[in-house]
Amino acid sequence: MTHLSVNLNKIGLLRNSRGRNYPNLMSMAERTLELGAFGITIHPRPDQRHATYQDAYDLKNLLQRFPDRELNIEGFPDSQFLSVVLEVEPDQCTLVPDDPNQLTSDHGWNVARDQDALRPVIAKLKEKGIRVVLFMDPEAENMTLAKEIGADRVELYTEAYANAYGKDGFEQVVEQYQQAAQAAIDAGLGVNAGHDLDLNNIEPLCRAGRVTEVSIGHALTIEALDLGWDNVVKAYLSKLA
Repeated sequence: MTHLSVNLNKIGLLRNSRGRNYPNLMSMAERTLELGAFGITIHPRPDQRHATYQDAYDLKNLLQRFPDRELNIEGFPDSQFLSVVLEVEPDQCTLVPDDPNQLTSDHGWNVARDQDALRPVIAKLKEKGIRVVLFMDPEAENMTLAKEIGADRVELYTEAYANAYGKDGFEQVVEQYQQAAQAAIDAGLGVNAGHDLDLNNIEPLCRAGRVTEVSIGHALTIEALDLGWDNVVKAYLSKLA
């Protein structure tokens, strides 16, 4: 079984766009956990345009009521991000090589180049008992080094997988991801996955049983609109009839 961690960044984006606490991110997190999701993910960026640093503290408090569930905080390990994470002490921290101005994550770590910067960050997080995940491209040859610098897991960046879904050559892309996942497992790492996964493409990736956790937010939010929109419009019409 692969665990589902629901990324609530898009809920934060909607909330922030109107300057009100609506939708309420904590209520959505609670509802998500009660539905059976294994965890909640947020990725607070420096401009806090969606999830905020305060959300990290509030979610930590909420998760106290769900002792068998997890909080995952993603982000680039600048000083402010690390200060918040080390204070909040989430179950898991996923380190992502984002430029502050990036629209969204678009590549994994170059561990060979960045290892000297990553080693002390990973060590600080692990001293607090936080599981450390490195966001990685599906390159099997890099998994051993990720383990050597202290990571507990990798998160495979799945945009290439999602883009290939339903097209010629998809099976070869699946095999590339499975090989990367197996290389991580062989190195002693756990395997997470995320980015552009959705209800249509998620099963082939997880079918082999190598992926421990997926983090899904954007697609899940859009799918919720798609699958629930008709019901809400009909409810308004019934009240106005």
